[in-house]
Amino acid sequence: MADSNLKEVVVVTGASAGLGRAITRAFASRGARIGLLARGRERLETTREEVESLGGKALVLPADVADAGRIEAAADEVEKAYGPIDIWVNNAMTSVFSAFRDMTPEEFRRVTEVTYLGYVHGTMAALKRMLPRDRGTIVQVGSALSMRSIPLQSSYCGAKAAVRGFTDSIRCELLHDKSNVHITMVQMPALNTPQFGWVKSRLPRKAQPVPPIFQPEIGADAVVWAAHHRKREVYVGASTVQAIWGNKLIAGLLDRYFGRTGFDAQMTSEPEDPNRPDDLWSSLPGDPGAHGAFDARARRHSLQWQANRNKGWIGLGTLAVGAMAAGLTLRRR
Repeated sequence: MADSNLKEVVVVTGASAGLGRAITRAFASRGARIGLLARGRERLETTREEVESLGGKALVLPADVADAGRIEAAADEVEKAYGPIDIWVNNAMTSVFSAFRDMTPEEFRRVTEVTYLGYVHGTMAALKRMLPRDRGTIVQVGSALSMRSIPLQSSYCGAKAAVRGFTDSIRCELLHDKSNVHITMVQMPALNTPQFGWVKSRLPRKAQPVPPIFQPEIGADAVVWAAHHRKREVYVGASTVQAIWGNKLIAGLLDRYFGRTGFDAQMTSEPEDPNRPDDLWSSLPGDPGAHGAFDARARRHSLQWQANRNKGWIGLGTLAVGAMAAGLTLRRR
């Protein structure tokens, strides 16, 4: 039986590591009741303990977001335990670092099922419960790569672009129906998460986020903020603004730029082990938490995000002008 005195009820997919782990911590510090969805039970149990140590409460729900039936069942379990879901955060992802010519159909399908259809399944489960109550918020964790693709991540970029496309469509439907349910997308910069050591890779050297790199807590703060402010879309990091606006202004030049620089920018100088395990088909053991291997290089603050958070579109507009200037500089080069 749900307790009506409990604080907001949140569901987070991909909750046990990386950005999802940082998001659960951020909601837990607000006393939220959180449904934790991810594939590995052991890591979810550790996350639950962490949530409860921060003042929240958590329900462990092992689930592969590619399984629509399991996501629907998990949503039922959350509402039976905690009451109506207030916020649903779609965050789970996987990827393959590989030239498209070397990928298999099975790999591409798997990335699509998790990183795109996982969001579809979560959104369906959330709307099924939120629409009759005429309240609730769905947060889609996006990426600058949803609007400006880069090489070696065709499956991931395609899935993120698909998330943006179907989210825009749903938003129009909610407006048509005059629904009070809100859906928003948070476009992330490169984050220091464990995924770069987990995802399947055919790169000769170890994968890295394209600099500048930010700590996942910045992204988590943006997700919590977006869940409580009715914004259509939220951009995090000046690099995200530059990528999105640059693609609007000089897409062809960026194609050439990333064709020249995008391969090396995604690799460190260390050789990759071609036989290391990856998380494409199943969860890996261990609990790395929220951070990846780039703490020494990751930024703990974003002036753009602070400006956007505190001043809204004023800060974003200022950085958009900067992005246009950067685009003109690239054009001259």
